[in-house]
Amino acid sequence: MSYQSPAITKNVIFLVLVAALGYFVDIYDLVVFSVIRLKSLADIGVSAADMRTTGAHVLDMQMAGLLIGGLIWGVIGDKYGRIKVLFGSILLYSLANFANGLSHDITSYSIIRFIAGIGLAGELGAGITLVSETMSKENRGYGTMIVAVIGLFGAVAAYYVSSYGWRNAYFVGGGLGILLLLLRMGTFESGMFKNVAQSKASKGNLLMLFNNGQRFKKYLCCILIGAPLWYVVGVLITQSPEFGKELGATELLSPGIGIMYSYIGIAIGDIVAGLLAQFTRSRKLTMFIFLLLTCVSSYFYLSAKGITPDQFKWLSFFMGCTVGYWATFVTIASEQFGTNIRSTVTTTVPNFVRGALIPINAIFNILVAHNGMVKSGYIMMAALTIISLIALSQLKETFGKDLDYVEAS
Repeated sequence: MSYQSPAITKNVIFLVLVAALGYFVDIYDLVVFSVIRLKSLADIGVSAADMRTTGAHVLDMQMAGLLIGGLIWGVIGDKYGRIKVLFGSILLYSLANFANGLSHDITSYSIIRFIAGIGLAGELGAGITLVSETMSKENRGYGTMIVAVIGLFGAVAAYYVSSYGWRNAYFVGGGLGILLLLLRMGTFESGMFKNVAQSKASKGNLLMLFNNGQRFKKYLCCILIGAPLWYVVGVLITQSPEFGKELGATELLSPGIGIMYSYIGIAIGDIVAGLLAQFTRSRKLTMFIFLLLTCVSSYFYLSAKGITPDQFKWLSFFMGCTVGYWATFVTIASEQFGTNIRSTVTTTVPNFVRGALIPINAIFNILVAHNGMVKSGYIMMAALTIISLIALSQLKETFGKDLDYVEAS
């Protein structure tokens, strides 16, 4: 029997808001290390000479956790329900946050960021899947847009809370997660999942993403179209002090300020992208426009000789606006696959994009050794843009697609 999406009731609105607040805490914890990188690493004894490479290592550990966690939570979401993921993931990363606030050496710091990454991996995918399956095909774009916009302001919160000390920033993140856990007691499971749970269809089977050539190609393309976003946030802005030195910055650039302004831009960009997709009835066209704009904004940043802190703020905001396609990108991934593996896809794809920062950082470091920061920045941006545009061309338009179906095993 086909599942009919409910009208926009108080319960549906509550579900969207809880998913959005979950993403808020998710983003807070995801970027808090980048915001407090210099202060926290200096406090536990990392030298100034090792700051960039050690910071990249800790971030890579967090991203590795996201990769593994994406697989774990995705399978759980398809086998046992989206709600279980929302509860389990937030509990894990809340506890990890408290532990990070007590770290005194780089080994424990890195390991706990890895564990936090595992917890963080489940939040967005489960939330977007739940909202997509609960709202009608005409309105689900608005729902996922709201989740992304509210969630992205978690980065702003991370910046302001960090002014009270890096350890307190982690403690606050853990506390927010526990409060949200209590709020989630009133949420309900997706009707589409309930229907599939009663069927004999294979659910949460990772092999289904690899045992069919066309399905694997589609899955890979969903990941590749999002890679430029995390390059901008994870390299261009996170390593802004080092980029600033090579550009002849008038003062040391603050990655915390850059992240805050970029995420305000991402939130605005997500609104524009969501409305543009609804107006044009095309998520692919929206992605195409934003990918090109990302390339343009990165060029302005990398060519900003003698950059000032004020210019950096506005360039970070501009770059954020142009990579504000996160909700659109995750919605595209969610709409490409059947209900029996939708949570697996929607959870793993954004985390694989985040995890792609590991090879991106590795390749970038090799390029820097031979070309310097700025030239390497240009090369990586050009390569990632070309790859993402090719991947986008291989995906079908999914706007208004009926999601109530299963994938054959």
